[in-house]
Amino acid sequence: MTANVTHDQLTGTYTLDPTHSRLGFVARHAMITKVRGAFNAFEGTARIDGENPAASSVELTIEATSIDTRNADRDAHLRSNDFLAMDEYPTITFVSTDIARTGDDTFDVTGDLTIRGVTRQVTIPLTFEGQAVDPFGNVRVGFEGSTSISRKDFGITWNAALETGGVLVSDKIELEFEISAVKQA
Repeated sequence: MTANVTHDQLTGTYTLDPTHSRLGFVARHAMITKVRGAFNAFEGTARIDGENPAASSVELTIEATSIDTRNADRDAHLRSNDFLAMDEYPTITFVSTDIARTGDDTFDVTGDLTIRGVTRQVTIPLTFEGQAVDPFGNVRVGFEGSTSISRKDFGITWNAALETGGVLVSDKIELEFEISAVKQA
């Protein structure tokens, strides 16, 4: 914990603030560049036990339709059955199963990530970025982290071979989390 925040001050139930958070991803395109995107609509709750992080929990629901890579045609393709199949699977969910302190301000959040109806366990290393009271009197906490997943593990196998070798879209996807959450009264 940061020097000015005690464990008991962190304890409470928090709601993710989508307007001050980012749930992003990075994929390699044509094996030479990176395409970055984010999901713009999501909601989540974190129950933090500052004394016993293992008793903490996180639940997150992402609207698949909110995918945004700053290119309408690409976004439409990502929403299609080739990728997210959002008509059949409109949400992506994460439910924690374990939270472990790994350092003074670092935690491993392990849980079940469900994409396209396929659930896999993933671990997200997160760093506690601090706690503050905003101008409206809300107590906020911040966390940042990232992890890599294989999209094939979730049944997302569409690709195109390149003439020069390799494929159009990488299997490895980096998930990025920049979280601001507001403590509930």
